[in-house]
Amino acid sequence: MTTERAADFASWACRYSQRTNRSLAGAHIVLPETVDALSASTASRSTAEPAPIAAQSSSQAQSSVPLMPAAAQQWGMVPVDADQPSQPDPGQFLIDATISADQVPDMRLATGAAAMDYAQEHMVVLRTLMAQLRGEIDFTGVRIAVCLILEPKTAVLLRALHAAGAIVGVFGGPDTTDQRVARQLRAEGIVVEADTGWDARQTHEAALRLLDEIRPEIIVDDGASFARLASLERPELMRRLIGVAEETTSGVRAFQAMQDADELNYPVVAVNDSTLKTGFDNAHGTGETCVTTLQRILGEHVFAGAKVAVIGYGPVGRGFALRIRALGAQVTICDTDPVACLKAVFEGFAAQDIDDALPAADIVISATGVRHTITLDHLQRMRGGAVLSVIGGIANEIALDDIPDFVPQIGRDSMTLTVSNGPTITLIADGDGVNYTVGGGNPIEIMDLSFAVQVSAVTYLLQHCDELDPGLLRLDAQSDRRIATIALEARGCHASHATVDNGYDWRLTRFAEEDAARTRSCRGNEEAA
Repeated sequence: MTTERAADFASWACRYSQRTNRSLAGAHIVLPETVDALSASTASRSTAEPAPIAAQSSSQAQSSVPLMPAAAQQWGMVPVDADQPSQPDPGQFLIDATISADQVPDMRLATGAAAMDYAQEHMVVLRTLMAQLRGEIDFTGVRIAVCLILEPKTAVLLRALHAAGAIVGVFGGPDTTDQRVARQLRAEGIVVEADTGWDARQTHEAALRLLDEIRPEIIVDDGASFARLASLERPELMRRLIGVAEETTSGVRAFQAMQDADELNYPVVAVNDSTLKTGFDNAHGTGETCVTTLQRILGEHVFAGAKVAVIGYGPVGRGFALRIRALGAQVTICDTDPVACLKAVFEGFAAQDIDDALPAADIVISATGVRHTITLDHLQRMRGGAVLSVIGGIANEIALDDIPDFVPQIGRDSMTLTVSNGPTITLIADGDGVNYTVGGGNPIEIMDLSFAVQVSAVTYLLQHCDELDPGLLRLDAQSDRRIATIALEARGCHASHATVDNGYDWRLTRFAEEDAARTRSCRGNEEAA
């Protein structure tokens, strides 16, 4: 990054994130000298960059671009001085922003093998943990069916399980498959059912085909999709199932509903409920890459001065809201939970009912993972020219199934949608989760943590296969601590230690301690006398 562009964090973050799929949050960053934000934003705007949304003037956008050091810290990065060695040494987690993001290799253009190797190089936590787990459990011959977004980071997980001796097969939907990765995995001996050209019938048949070929003992699932399909259409396969490791909030919600209906007949590890999944994958991974993918589509400075309504203030919505505020957005939170809204207010956001927030919003973001969060009535309340996007990521989070002439198209960045008896708006990614359908998905270092939790869940199921009852279960805190310790050490950091014996005794109340102190004081006075 050149000096005249130093203050323009928005441009740098968008380009670096999209080209590398590396996590900005949690990284150390070497910053160039900063200059005035207004002149920097003017100098840095690419001639190829789309214009900001219609309601936002260029002067508003420019004046809202924050200085780079402040924005980087708000984003979750640690600024360091290039002339002063960083302590502790962050190793490969140091990003040099004095180098233009446009000079960084673009992994979107790499071969499947190169993209997978690049991700694997930076997934040190999964690599270290798998080396430890292979000394504790034998994966040889374990039959594992994986239903996840099929891209380079997922490929690293599949490679790790395959290298450990497991029989691994993966299914990827047409809207969540990186074809170059699918081809490379097949070449490496992993069973793959994934094709971007499939229609709904072919997709369904392929999912069943993978189940029939793998006959899984373990299912690694996303959205409870594969396990529910097997339960409904291949019940004979479920008799050999040891358990499921579920990746997502929506999937855990589905399994909870099955459990409540007494229909959950096998153990499910709620990977999503791990702190290292929800607290990092959702808050930092999804929050970060949804922002930068929207920047790529709408313009690097699209959030500067924009009025944005974020629907849902869970980890995803919160992570997104904090980052667009760092880029100059005016954010309003809409959530059905009063506690979540109060939390948003205490963190500096406005909180309103969705009906009141929509008409004024330049950009509307659904971050709930709940069907029909945005109803047809909500669409009709939006103002003309507004942008609508999903970052929660389940089918019909926007009620597009209530629009008769809407025909989705895989891989489309944006489209103009005319709502019956309502406005004409810009719909992003055909209402699907924006970062994984038209972007690179969650960052490498974030998925490194999530997949470390996944292999911990698989290991737990294998270690306790003879003693687990059907139903939802969660890994203990020690599993998270083990992964976090590896991640800290990779960054040159360490957790602190506790005092071995602090003299705690539940019978020792504040009153007893005060009495003891007075006694010691009196004895001291007597001795002095």
